[in-house]
Amino acid sequence: MSKKIVEAIPNDIREKYYNEIDGLKFTKNFRSMTAEEWYIFLPSYAEPNTKGAAGKTIIHYNIFDNKEVFINTTIIFEDPALFDPSIHPFVYLLCDEIVNQLVGYADTLLSVHAGENSYNAEYRE
Repeated sequence: MSKKIVEAIPNDIREKYYNEIDGLKFTKNFRSMTAEEWYIFLPSYAEPNTKGAAGKTIIHYNIFDNKEVFINTTIIFEDPALFDPSIHPFVYLLCDEIVNQLVGYADTLLSVHAGENSYNAEYRE
């Protein structure tokens, strides 16, 4: 019996993704004791008016006691090129990597704002 391997990510999107991840940079802006704001810098994307950060991530920690921590994460993209529905798999991969680097997949509710590529997700331990 032969096993079929199906590539879920097209090669052009995979190459684009690795290029962006290699140049992905963050700067942190302190918001409060329970929230952080991170600006997202990507090599090929930028905010159209200022040519600055392509977007930002807001991480809000809900601390219920000393055992339970739940994280609400919001990613907001400013570059309209990331709103194109034809690159939704790319935006999804990009957000997955941002969550991995900034939150580490703790119990997280994710809300992505990227025009037609907006979505919500939940990461559970």
